[in-house]
Amino acid sequence: MIQKVMSKIGLRDKKNDFAYWQSRSYQERLEALEQIRREYHLWRYGVEPGFQRVYKVVKR
Repeated sequence: MIQKVMSKIGLRDKKNDFAYWQSRSYQERLEALEQIRREYHLWRYGVEPGFQRVYKVVKR
C-alpha cells in the first residue's frame, strides 16, 4: 500500500524554479518550452500545432 506523505513549507522556504532552469542549457530550455507548447495545443485544440495549409514563399 502507498503511504500518503504531506509536508508543509512556508512561502519563503519554497524552492525556486528559476535557479533550476538557469542551470540548464539553452537547448534544454527550448525543448522543454516546445513540449509545453505541444501539450497545450493538444489539450486546448485537440490537434498537433502546425499550419492549416502548405505555404510556399514565392520570389518576385
